[in-house]
This record gives sequence, C-alpha cells and structure tokens, in this order.
Amino acid sequence: MKIAKNTVVSVAYKLSDAQGNLIEESDEPMVYLHGGYDGTFPKIEEELDGREPGFQTQIQLDPRDAFGEYDPELVKIEPRDRFPEPLEVGMQFEGTPEEGDEDLDTLIYTVTDVAEDKVVLDGNHPLAGMALRFALTVKEVREATEDEIQHEHAHGADGLEVLDDEDDEFEPKSGPTLH
Repeated sequence: MKIAKNTVVSVAYKLSDAQGNLIEESDEPMVYLHGGYDGTFPKIEEELDGREPGFQTQIQLDPRDAFGEYDPELVKIEPRDRFPEPLEVGMQFEGTPEEGDEDLDTLIYTVTDVAEDKVVLDGNHPLAGMALRFALTVKEVREATEDEIQHEHAHGADGLEVLDDEDDEFEPKSGPTLH
C-alpha cells in the first residue's frame, strides 16, 4: 500500500544535527496519520507521499521547517522562590510567555540555570534553531480508521487506543510525535 492522505504510517527514524551527530534513534517506529494532520513535519510528509513500506531516505530540515528559529524572547528570568524544591537544571514547567495573557498558548519552559535567587527558563524547543537530518525507513502503511480520521491522529500501529489509567481518558498508543 502506498502512503496517501488518510493512511497511517509507521516510520523508523534516526535524528542527527547538520554535522551528523546522532540526537535520537527510534526504539519504536513513529506512527502518524498522513495528510496534513500535524503528526509530523510537512517536509517529511511531502518526502514520504506515494512511498511504500521499505522506502528509505535522508532529508535535511532547516530550522523553519523543523522546530523553528531560536527566539531569545522566550528566555525568562524568574525569582527562585516561585519554584519548588529541589530545583535542578533540565526540569520543565508549563507557562505562558507573558503572565496573565490567557489567550497565548502555554509553552514548556526548561530550567537552564539556577542561581541563589534567580532561575533562568527557556521556552524554546531544545532543537530550535538547528538544521536537522532525518534518516527514515517506512515500516508499515495501512488505511486509517474512521475514528482516527475524526480524531485527526493515529491510534498506534494497530489502530487501537489504550486506556490510560491516570485520567481514564483514551490516549493514542504510538511512538514519538515530531512537531
């Protein structure tokens, strides 16, 4: 079966920086609903459109086609007493770029530095500003279920959702989602 709109694609990937340094390699294939549903980067969808299982390719994405340019305005310095103990570099918190503006999307801020009374937070994606290389191998292609098309995401390689015990809501069972 060929990759087309409303097919579910399982693809193994290796992600490297522009110099070829490995950033991530998939243990499980990434599973996404093909056809502009934001399951992966548009340039990857474009490259895989019409392909079949077994297809392999390498593609380089500029920052604007991947996680965006690095935005220094998304770096914040906050008072240390606003954060829980223990606080370590690498911890992540959710917040909006401007406090009190509920219309803005929340971002994940990563702690990049901790001083005695200040914390530096970065709302950029860790790979923002980087050109990225993807080595891709199409593993499986199948028709999407009506449910997946309605929900606009794949429900895993087999099309089944699994019940998440934490919140009793259905969550997709799949590999990493790149977006």
